Amino acid sequence: MELDVSRGTDIAIVGATGKTGRAVADALDGVAVVRRLSRSAPGYPVDLETGEGLAEAFTGCRGVYFIAPNVHPDEPALLLRALEAAASAGVDHVVYHSVAWPYSPRMPHHMDKARCEDELRAFCNEHGMHWTILQPCAYAQNFEAVLDGTAADLAVPYSLDTTFSFISLDDVAEVAARVLIEGPELHHGATYELGGPEILSVRDVMRLVEAMTGRTVSMESIGVDEWMNLHSTGLGTDAQQRLSAMFEYYNDRDFLASGIVTAALLGRSPTPMRALIR
Repeated sequence: MELDVSRGTDIAIVGATGKTGRAVADALDGVAVVRRLSRSAPGYPVDLETGEGLAEAFTGCRGVYFIAPNVHPDEPALLLRALEAAASAGVDHVVYHSVAWPYSPRMPHHMDKARCEDELRAFCNEHGMHWTILQPCAYAQNFEAVLDGTAADLAVPYSLDTTFSFISLDDVAEVAARVLIEGPELHHGATYELGGPEILSVRDVMRLVEAMTGRTVSMESIGVDEWMNLHSTGLGTDAQQRLSAMFEYYNDRDFLASGIVTAALLGRSPTPMRALIR
């Protein structure tokens, strides 16, 4: 990938200290000058709740990759502040990190993503900016501890037989980097759903780990309330409700996305789950 610097050189990542932001920044390192933005980021501290620091951090950037805090109660408001700052700073291209199946009325978190997609299109069209949307499915790395042998047990708040099109976070980051580097000439107005190369349940994944490594993995499906008691420390009521709705939806509908677009953007097959097991 070669960087076209005609519209500026730097690329800003909003939410750069989270796992997705770190992966995208790493994929861009050596190709572009990356500005890693978050509330605690050294050099570029920003506040999405107030918009403080955003315009300054975006000035001189050709592109912005926007990742909101997970299950935030008002993601559209955060995005709008970032878009206003990007417009005032002269940013040409905004890439929004959404989710597969954004329009899912039973999942408020996903519905906020759908609202954000609509706000992005409307704002950018009005202000003469370019936009792209990425809609990744569930990350394979959600089970990193079992995949690398750090943990030997797993409990999930939905059926072990719920199926997903798990995608490697590194593949998502590589796609994001390509979109940002190649820019709006190729990617303006595109919405890319990103799935992995296979449909697997959690049970399938754990059996694959056992078959490939000889390790024994203990797995169980637990109630949402029990899972919340174990994992929701620090989460407010709204965030817990959003997660609960998402887990309940998984039980009924699975969570699938095709890997065809992912393969086309990568120029290769998406990473299979077996390649992530160590």
